[in-house]
Amino acid sequence: MRITRAVTHIRLSDTNVGKLVQLDVLAETYMRLCQQYVTAFCTQMAPDKYATAWLESPLSARWQRVIIQHAAGIAQSWRTNRDRAYTAYMDDLAAYQERSRAVMRDPSEQAPSWKEWNTPHLKQIILQANANVVALEPSTDSTFDYWLRISTLTKGQPICIPVSLAAYHRTALAGKRLNASVTLTRKPGGWWLTVSYDATVAPTTTDESPIVGVDVGIASFLTTSTGKRYGAFQGQLAHRHQRDREKRRRKAKLRACLKQKGVTKLPSPTNHRLARHVRQEINRAINEFYTDHVSYQVAYEDLSVRTMRFKAKRMNAYLRAAHLGHLPRQLAWGARKRGQRARASQAAYSSQECARCHYVSRANRPDQRTFRCQACGFTINADENAALNHQARFDDRKMRACTTKDEVRTLLHARHVGYLEQTGGRSLPARREPAFGRESLMGQSGVGHHSRRNGRKHQRPAS
Repeated sequence: MRITRAVTHIRLSDTNVGKLVQLDVLAETYMRLCQQYVTAFCTQMAPDKYATAWLESPLSARWQRVIIQHAAGIAQSWRTNRDRAYTAYMDDLAAYQERSRAVMRDPSEQAPSWKEWNTPHLKQIILQANANVVALEPSTDSTFDYWLRISTLTKGQPICIPVSLAAYHRTALAGKRLNASVTLTRKPGGWWLTVSYDATVAPTTTDESPIVGVDVGIASFLTTSTGKRYGAFQGQLAHRHQRDREKRRRKAKLRACLKQKGVTKLPSPTNHRLARHVRQEINRAINEFYTDHVSYQVAYEDLSVRTMRFKAKRMNAYLRAAHLGHLPRQLAWGARKRGQRARASQAAYSSQECARCHYVSRANRPDQRTFRCQACGFTINADENAALNHQARFDDRKMRACTTKDEVRTLLHARHVGYLEQTGGRSLPARREPAFGRESLMGQSGVGHHSRRNGRKHQRPAS
């Protein structure tokens, strides 16, 4: 198994201010053209990294090729996320309409709405270059480790910027063959370089290796099918998040005042330090998980955070601050660099499906932590139940073949019926309507049940 490792935070030496000024001018032209191609790929045509350049620019043809590849990657990612969000919206709308027809909808529930996505706006200056325009050459002088040769707007007049490595960088790159592509990032403190190299990792798992399911969440970053938990958005993280929310409110008032006065450069409302701290805690939890599960195959949830919404603003704030989208990516990367096999499983109904009888209903979750099946009475922690479902879906070809929530729902309905036929079981006596109807899969189970929070009894659907 071959993986690509990146070595980041290599600062370019500020030995020649004139060279860095030329790099800044190049970056400004690069980003302006890249933004035009991103907008075109998102709104006018399909992303194509081999497309012929059609926009005029003082950049060379090689630089324009690099920009088109960069823009196509951004646009493809945006289109994929947008399509997934629209598919989730259509599923929610179909579920809402079906609950309305079955008279199972809460009168206060509003129909899902779709808001068209804005096209990406490139804010940070990043140059993704290959050997055609940027070359990293070893230095023959002991003063510097490398020379970075960069083609500029003036043909035949490249600039050479010295690169000095820290002790950590020298250790990480010792004996490695660097890839030709590099990334240049402009930050307030100067320019930073990222290089990469390919490494071979021997596989540590086989098809017969044990499988562990992983459910991701806010209360516990990781919950395994064996009942273990790793990391949590609690304690110091929750306290820092509360202080950040108060600071964001003050900044919002300040931004409104400055905007009225005509100020164009407004303070950023984003706390990058808190986001970095949360990601570090997530990485620590994932490392602990892999330390306890050596030679395991990992089944994790194919989570789409962009489509997740809560009714309460406070919960949405927690959702944004928890960086749940970072968890699946790090789980996949952690498995690759350790040679373990990992697979993203279907996320639809994983939190509402009973791991024992496959019955699906929202009523199976009387509260956030508890799972209690309305059909067979199976009771377990909700996150552990979801992890068991992910574990079972690891090698489930039929589940992987499902592309919509409706297909997943139909498959689970058939499996629930098959479970009852094999075990000779019956639904709980309290159930008064058909246990396997489509209405029971979409909304409440049909049985009047009491909410633990407010004690209200949900109305039984009309017969």
